[in-house]
Amino acid sequence: MSHFAFILTVFSFIAVFTAVEQSESDIYMRFMKSHKCYDIVPTSSKLVVFDTSLQVKKAFFALVANGVRAAPLWETKKQSFVGMLTITDFINILHRYYKSPMVQIYELEEHKIETWRELYLQETFKPLVNISPDASIFDAVYSLIKNKIHRLPVIDPVSGNALYILTHKRILKFLQLFVCEMPKPAFMKQKLEELSIGTYSNIAFIHPDTPIIKALSIFVERRVSALPVVDESGKVVDIYSKFDVINLAAEKMYNNLDISVTQALMHRSQYFEGVMKCNRFETLETIVDRIVKAEVHRLVVVDENGSIVGIVSLSDILQALVLNPAGMTRKESEAETE
Repeated sequence: MSHFAFILTVFSFIAVFTAVEQSESDIYMRFMKSHKCYDIVPTSSKLVVFDTSLQVKKAFFALVANGVRAAPLWETKKQSFVGMLTITDFINILHRYYKSPMVQIYELEEHKIETWRELYLQETFKPLVNISPDASIFDAVYSLIKNKIHRLPVIDPVSGNALYILTHKRILKFLQLFVCEMPKPAFMKQKLEELSIGTYSNIAFIHPDTPIIKALSIFVERRVSALPVVDESGKVVDIYSKFDVINLAAEKMYNNLDISVTQALMHRSQYFEGVMKCNRFETLETIVDRIVKAEVHRLVVVDENGSIVGIVSLSDILQALVLNPAGMTRKESEAETE
């Protein structure tokens, strides 16, 4: 073989190797683009829908009774879905109207959903973000992250029926089912530290003796979905999530929000396995596997002493697996909503 032919062979090998590497790096993105939202909708699932004329209090009790975190809202006058009622609404009502254990929260007891929406949404009104069952799962991931939402209703454009509520958790679980059949992108073997996935500065957290009303204020002001509970030495001892707040409705404890987070967490309705953690030296593959198996919404990143250094959420992971390989950085995908 001539020297020139040898160089050509090397170059073609490098080109093929690079092409394979590139094709592997966006394999999850291509998988998401090749599947429809309909593929992810279970054959049987519970979907609770509220009419906007329903009392807010009854709606929250219904969420608790059915074990769901959110419900699409139907407005009879418009004959269409107009929004979602979520635990964030419950938190916002408590945060806005709570005075003291001696004063009943009239707005929670008496308001209808439509009244609350008129009051709350007058300054922040946005139309309901939804998706068609025929849209790709990639579009669903993009919509969830771009709009900074955690729940995306799948609505049939022909019948107008709500079929399902898509979440980051459901999408990642669906992807994980097929991961073993696909080539593994090189970035899956990289460590968290190398990939810069997650939040590592200005992390919102609370202490065991933090009053619930203070925790609710942090949820509202910082727009986070969970607060690690940190002791005096900086060690993570628990986590208080938005979902835990709904227990206040289940236990009818929402009239006393001066109690501590520790007291409130004693009323957790389901078995709690403890805070799911990871460290910066674990690979993305390990972290994805852990978050899917544990069925949690985030992992707390800790150092060798168990002290908090960051948070990795499901949206961080989907951004890294699906949107980054598509050339959409976090800032780019969020800039469109600014």
